[in-house]
Amino acid sequence: MVRTYKEAVDWIHNRLSLGVKPGLKRMEWMMEKLGHPQRRIKAIHVGGTNGKGSTVCFLRHILQEAGYRVGTFTSPYVEQFNERISINGQPIRDVDLMKLVQVIRPLAEELEQTELGGPTEFEVITAMALYYFGKMNVQDVVIFEVGLGGRLDSTNVIYPLLSVITNVGYDHIHILGNTLEQIAFEKAGIIKAGIPVVTAIDQPEAVRVVEEKAASVRSKVYALGRDFTVFAHEPTTNGERFSLQTPFTTYHDVTTEMFGGHQVKNAALALMAADYLRTYYSFLIEREHMYNGIRKAEWLGRFEKMNDRPLIIIDGAHNEEGIDSLVATMNAHYPNRRVHVLFTALGDKPVTAMIRKLETNAQTMTFTTFDFPRALSAEQLVEQATHPNVQCTNDWKQWLKEKRKQVGKDDIILITGSLYFISNVRNFIKNKYK
Repeated sequence: MVRTYKEAVDWIHNRLSLGVKPGLKRMEWMMEKLGHPQRRIKAIHVGGTNGKGSTVCFLRHILQEAGYRVGTFTSPYVEQFNERISINGQPIRDVDLMKLVQVIRPLAEELEQTELGGPTEFEVITAMALYYFGKMNVQDVVIFEVGLGGRLDSTNVIYPLLSVITNVGYDHIHILGNTLEQIAFEKAGIIKAGIPVVTAIDQPEAVRVVEEKAASVRSKVYALGRDFTVFAHEPTTNGERFSLQTPFTTYHDVTTEMFGGHQVKNAALALMAADYLRTYYSFLIEREHMYNGIRKAEWLGRFEKMNDRPLIIIDGAHNEEGIDSLVATMNAHYPNRRVHVLFTALGDKPVTAMIRKLETNAQTMTFTTFDFPRALSAEQLVEQATHPNVQCTNDWKQWLKEKRKQVGKDDIILITGSLYFISNVRNFIKNKYK
């Protein structure tokens, strides 16, 4: 029996020890026991290497502007665990999370006694979300973010109205494969028979894999750059401005306050998805809902400004492609500013390549670590550096307090690496460096 919120969250987190166990058998077993709540959900499924959370955020805001109640299932969280299951951007209540654990925990314990073995942390959270949106609190539409890969991801028990695949890059290669074709094959696993897929994948070999999968199940593909196109993109003081041509209409001068060309792609995916829902599923979405939704969307920990003079930016770029987007955004918006980088990462990331990319526009590079199972030490990271001005610290909080006083008012402190680390940094800054 779960008596407190802390007990509920502790029980969920304790399942981290089971690691990642790809496959849908345990999820299907739990769905059967719960009366198949996933079948009652109008879902949109969002997969890809990077940009999943931002795309979910853009689409949620568009649908909210149109008056829909929108559930979301995302990961990881930035401020509090409950964010992972939210309605119109509001995390579920502690009491509801406790109720969900009381429903799922007995099933997890029963499943543990079978040959399938116990469900992982992510499987438990996914089951909780499906039960919540399917039985406890049914919404107009729910957007599910894939956890890892797609084909064998626990969210893949849903049958959505629409699938979205943001992009394909080299992440989690120890699980998903070490070629773009192999990774694309896993991402394309969310494509369902007859259900269209919207994508911004741009590597020809990866696009081909998605096209083949879609053709095999008679699913139509809408590809960015071919079926819908961004034009007239330019950076602005507060973000980006762009126009978009879809098969159905044209959107001129769309503005977003999320920074970077990669966010323009994510916004374009959300607009295309909303256009499809409006055209084929009779969603009552007007043009102003599109514009307002994209403009109002914000996603914590993604090129987020935490302080002015000096400017402190946090960004959860946790793989090579993420770092590429971060460096491109810095170059586009702050081309001539002195940048002081604070970086840490988990052990399964291509840290050498990530560090090389960050070094290109860094005045100083500082490496650190944080309290997380797979976090690399500052010393391990500094060994990979070639920058002439490097240091490492195990006390990033003290470093940040001192650095913001030392640097010039026009300098930038850029903090990046693991999203889990960014969550810690964000909370520290929000609490005024306590």
